[in-house]
Amino acid sequence: MRIALTTGEPAGIGPEIAVAALDALPAGVECVLIGDRSLFAHARLPGSGSIEHVALGVPIVPGRLDVRNARYVLATLDRAIAGALSGEFDAVVTAPVQKSVLNDAGIRFTGHTEYLAEKTGTRQVVMMLVGGEAAHPLRVALATTHLPLAQVPRAITIDGLVATIEVLHAELVAKFGIASPRIGVCGLNPHAGEGGHLGREEIEVIAPALERLRARGIALDGPLPADTVFVPANACRYDAIVAMYHDQGLAPLKYASFGHGVNVTLGLPFVRTSVDHGTALDLAGTGRADAGSLRAALALAVELAQRRAGAERGRA
Repeated sequence: MRIALTTGEPAGIGPEIAVAALDALPAGVECVLIGDRSLFAHARLPGSGSIEHVALGVPIVPGRLDVRNARYVLATLDRAIAGALSGEFDAVVTAPVQKSVLNDAGIRFTGHTEYLAEKTGTRQVVMMLVGGEAAHPLRVALATTHLPLAQVPRAITIDGLVATIEVLHAELVAKFGIASPRIGVCGLNPHAGEGGHLGREEIEVIAPALERLRARGIALDGPLPADTVFVPANACRYDAIVAMYHDQGLAPLKYASFGHGVNVTLGLPFVRTSVDHGTALDLAGTGRADAGSLRAALALAVELAQRRAGAERGRA
C-alpha cells in the first residue's frame, strides 16, 4: 500500500511533522512525502518513507510566509490528486496549508476540501472530523464549511442538506463499515430554534430535509440543540453528528480531541485525511511541533484504504 503525504506550507510545521509521523506506519505501507527535497535534508527517513521532489519557488525561512511558494503548495496537491486518481496511491494525507498566503498570491483558495472537490470533479463532498476515544469515536460532519457566519443561513437548503447527509450515510457504511448508521443533526439556532421563536430554519429547512431522508430509510434524530448534543452522554448515541456550520461542530470536536483529531473528506473517489490544526508558524523549525494529529490521520487513511481494498476484492 502506498500513501501520498503532501507536506503543506513549507514555512510551517508540515515538513517536520511529516517525517515524525512516519514512525507509526504499519508494516507493508509506504508513505511518499511530496515536497521539495531540501526540506528534508537533515531528516532520517525510515525505510517505509520516500520523497517525491517538487521544487520550491524560493528557499524558505521557517515561520516566514512567501507568496512565491504558493504555486508550489498547489503543485504538491495536484501531484497527490493525480496519483490517487490513477491508482498509484491508495490514499492521500495532507499536512496543513496557509490559506492566507495562497489568497495573497492571487489564488482563490477556500480550503483543501473545496479544492479537492474541484480538481476531482466531485459534485458533493462532506468535511468530517473524527476524534474522541477509540471505543466511542466522535464524528462531526459539516453542512457548510469555510463560510463567513453571516452567509451560513442562506447556504443551508433542503436539497443541500439532503445531499450532505446522503454522502455521510453512504460513506459511514462503505468506508467506516457501519452497517446501519445513526446520525444526529444539529439545529442552526440556539435551542434548535425554540419552536420558531429563535429562528425558523429548523422548521422550514432542516426538519423537511430530515423527513425526506427518513423516508429513504436513514436513521436520523433532529433538529437537535447544538449546546447539548455534544454532551458525551448524548453524543455517544450517534455514529456521526451533522453540524450546520464550521465552528458549531469543530469547537466541541477540537476541545475533545485536539492533537489527535482527523479531518476526512467524504465523497471523493479516493481516501483523503488530514490534521485537525494549522501551520503553527511560531513552532516551525523549533523541533517542538506535535505530530500526533498527523499520525492519527495516517493511521485512519491506512484503515480506510484497507477496508476499501477489501470491499473491492469482495466485489471482484
